[in-house]
Amino acid sequence: MKASEITSVVNQLIVKKLPVFIWGAPGIGKSSIVKEIAQKNGLAFIDLRLSLLDPTDLKGIPFFDEQNREGVWAKPSFLPKESDQSRGILFLDEINTAPPAVQASAYQLILDRRVGEYQLPEGWSIIAAGNRENDRGVVYKMPPPLANRFVHFEMEVDFEDWKSWAYGRGIDASIIAFLAFDKGMLFTFDPGSNEKSFATPRSWEYVDTIIKSGIRNELILESISGAVGREGAINYISFKRVMKQLPDLSAILSGDIESIEDQDPKLMMALSIGLVNLLRESKKMEHIDHVLHFSLSLPGEYAIMLVKDMQLNGIDVEGSDMWGEWVQKFAYLLA
Repeated sequence: MKASEITSVVNQLIVKKLPVFIWGAPGIGKSSIVKEIAQKNGLAFIDLRLSLLDPTDLKGIPFFDEQNREGVWAKPSFLPKESDQSRGILFLDEINTAPPAVQASAYQLILDRRVGEYQLPEGWSIIAAGNRENDRGVVYKMPPPLANRFVHFEMEVDFEDWKSWAYGRGIDASIIAFLAFDKGMLFTFDPGSNEKSFATPRSWEYVDTIIKSGIRNELILESISGAVGREGAINYISFKRVMKQLPDLSAILSGDIESIEDQDPKLMMALSIGLVNLLRESKKMEHIDHVLHFSLSLPGEYAIMLVKDMQLNGIDVEGSDMWGEWVQKFAYLLA
């Protein structure tokens, strides 16, 4: 399932308090979507790594209550308080990296929402995530009794989902444009390879940080290679050189440039992404008019990609005076 589909389903299931497990390859954003679900729903969020716990940690530490003359358990402080009336998500990330004995200690918490004398507050839901066994991560086979306590979803990498996220996060336009041109470079993880660096949605976010950090030009190739691998770094930097041939994008917004002669596919991709990023900041109707007018000079597939991305970012193309003319020209491609 795509990240957007998992987000939609999980939003419904957390209301019903059903435990959910999200499987997927490393670096594809499993943890990120759970955090975003919590943020968008105004939920508290606790990230609990069972791999760092001993089997007895969830149940707590036993001690003798002299007043009542009985043995009791000191409940762990890292779990939501029983008296806490808030709503939240208890996220068990990388749960299958925990030894089997620790996983077994979580059975009761996941199914019965309690462990020992501890009771998970009513407003809290449990979501877990982990890498698949064939991803060559340090994971333990999940025991069937534990697996049966979850509703399972396998998350896949989808470029359109990632692009929507990247626009919202302000990822550099050159990265979005490069990956739109070569979608296969978004995720290059090969479980059979011994390469330390490979491209994932997470590592491309690292590239965004790297290019915005002010690292010297002579070190930028090695730095990006350390995030996404040598092939991805070389291809990205080559693509970025093409972007230097772009016309002044602000002149397109102002209407001073109405067409472009060079229609190299790389240039067209970079041009479209760059214009959308500028319009996300402006959203002035006159700028939208000028961009739609300019797009009439583009090959149909790039004009449509440009408009779809404008719509994706809430830019009011239908309200433009140029919309009717644009639809009339490209209607045959929209059918």
